[in-house]
Amino acid sequence: MSDVIVEVSGGIGRIVLNRPKAINALDHAMVREIAPALTQWATDDDIDVVLLTGAGERGLCAGGDIVSIYHDAKEGGSASKDFWRDEYILNAAIARFPKPFVAVMDGIVMGGGVGLSAHANTRIVTERSKIAMPEVGIGFVPDVGGTYLLSRAPGEIGTHFALTTARMNAADAIASGFADHYIPSDKLEDFYSALATVSVGEAVSTFSEPAPDSTVDQQDWIDTCYAGDDVQAIIDALAASSVPQAQQAAQDIASKSPVALAVTLRSLRRAATLPTLEAVLDDEYRVSVASLSSHDLVEGIRAQVVEKDRNPQWQPRTLAEVTPEDVDRYFAPLGDAELGLSNAHTEGEQ
Repeated sequence: MSDVIVEVSGGIGRIVLNRPKAINALDHAMVREIAPALTQWATDDDIDVVLLTGAGERGLCAGGDIVSIYHDAKEGGSASKDFWRDEYILNAAIARFPKPFVAVMDGIVMGGGVGLSAHANTRIVTERSKIAMPEVGIGFVPDVGGTYLLSRAPGEIGTHFALTTARMNAADAIASGFADHYIPSDKLEDFYSALATVSVGEAVSTFSEPAPDSTVDQQDWIDTCYAGDDVQAIIDALAASSVPQAQQAAQDIASKSPVALAVTLRSLRRAATLPTLEAVLDDEYRVSVASLSSHDLVEGIRAQVVEKDRNPQWQPRTLAEVTPEDVDRYFAPLGDAELGLSNAHTEGEQ
């Protein structure tokens, strides 16, 4: 059985991520199956709607196949660069897809799973949704257009989720701009059936409900503590707060890769100033390529996923040891190896 099921029925182009034992973790082969299907469906008059779901009940997609990235980075290979290039091109294609694209963000949706779903024009969450960009915990930086979404969330909520790696529930995701509608998981099959007979808008209005309470209703302390461009200052402000959630956030951030935190904060601030998703993806590609040759990406994946000792030895060890030059390296132009999505998009509109 393929790791991606691509099928057409009743005017619906259905994409099912089909690695349930791995919570449908995304690899290069899967990207290469999804991309041509979307290209074909975009101009196929027999396709009215695209529906993206994940097999099993654990989640839509737990992210990219980071064990493969770990081995590629250790060996000094280029497979991850090729994967990211095709993945980010796919992320942009999903965002620009000209027909209704329904992404069902049920269960765990992280990293690369966010890239496949949160750029869609109709994003469904359920009571089981747990959405996160947990990259700084493995010495990496939010990618797949994640910094575009996080930087455009209300106030500093996106900065909070990026630096702490906290999971959003359904209401959080809607409030943060990662999702649109809440449908209880026991209504999903009926919702899918309805898509074959009524418009997406009608189906959503029939089955959607108000989402349960958000976990980020403390907008005041988040906006106050996460202001500015210095991670240590953010940690200090959180630790000094009288709000228990803020104090916990300070501890959560302090355990993450110092250089990844610094690069992530700069990435978020840069993304907020860039005009398009394509421009942000170009920036993220530079950062991802630089991460591949960093100490912390290999060490973070080793500690969290490969050897699972949960004791990464970051280099530099502290935020104070991270220099501006350390951060600058991640944003260095790649010359002929640039992703170039923003240029292609601009040329396509002319």
